[in-house]
Amino acid sequence: MIDWRAIDTVLLDMDGTLLDLHFDSHFWLEHLPRRYVELHQLDEATQERVRAKVIGEQGTLDWYSLDYWSRELDVDVVALKREIQHLIGLRSDAMDFLRWLKLAHPRVVLATNADRASLALKLPLTGLEPYLDAIVSSADFGAPKEEQVFWTRLQEIEPFVPARTLFIDDNPRVLESARQFGIRHLLGIKQPNSQRPERELEEFITLDTFATILPGNEPPLIP
Repeated sequence: MIDWRAIDTVLLDMDGTLLDLHFDSHFWLEHLPRRYVELHQLDEATQERVRAKVIGEQGTLDWYSLDYWSRELDVDVVALKREIQHLIGLRSDAMDFLRWLKLAHPRVVLATNADRASLALKLPLTGLEPYLDAIVSSADFGAPKEEQVFWTRLQEIEPFVPARTLFIDDNPRVLESARQFGIRHLLGIKQPNSQRPERELEEFITLDTFATILPGNEPPLIP
């Protein structure tokens, strides 16, 4: 599926790609609405309005900003995330894939819509950082990955050749944005959330495990 001799740079999403999306889905759709109602002593029906507000911002920079939601809802979102941080975890063989990449020596860049507050929470709990050559947040650029300006700014600080770059992300809108920018090798994720069914993406090949794209003469897992 991938000719690794043709890859110089690997761009990786975080939530839903390296990390199980269950934490984020549960937090934004269940835990945050419930705790918002409890903290502000509101009617239970308010939970649905909070969910609708969160979903309504989907794909925007604000949607990914913990500071924005703390202001909008008048709660400490980071503190509420810490209440269920035990749900933060890696997807299946993500760490084995990162170890293989470390040995194979392409440049590995975390390209995420998660803001710096999210990164500060998740990176120490997951052990990703030692396997990454750079970490880039869309908050640094003022534009999410869904917009072309993200890729332009990324290329300015992390020069990469789109034709020799692999990008893996669970979000089809983000993958389409990367394709418009010219990134040649694009892969989606079949099951971003371990608690939800697998899905296929119409326009992109999806992975169930990272082992499926490792070279045939390499072991699927690196000890």
